[in-house]
Amino acid sequence: MQTLPKERRYETLSYLPPLSDAQITRQIEYTLKQGFYPAIEFNEDSDPAIHYWTLWKLPLFNARTPQEVLSEVQACRSSYPGSFIRVVAFDNIKQCQVQSFIVHKPNSARY
Repeated sequence: MQTLPKERRYETLSYLPPLSDAQITRQIEYTLKQGFYPAIEFNEDSDPAIHYWTLWKLPLFNARTPQEVLSEVQACRSSYPGSFIRVVAFDNIKQCQVQSFIVHKPNSARY
């Protein structure tokens, strides 16, 4: 058994190595197949105890493919390259957030 190195942990899946583009796409596919509504949030710091995340546009209620979500992630990344960016998913039945994971960490992020 191996102990994980001491570093800052982020959202869901943070104990794994950084997700590849293909893995991010599969997570978004899962989100859409479950009927959840994806949204994109960003912040200069990833510590949720201190900072609130800012919503990038409105949640993507009409998104049907992962590419639609990823294009918004790219637009957010272009506008805020020094920010952490995450994809969150909302369940409209339970009226709550059910998933979130980091899709972009700035180069200057300290772990």
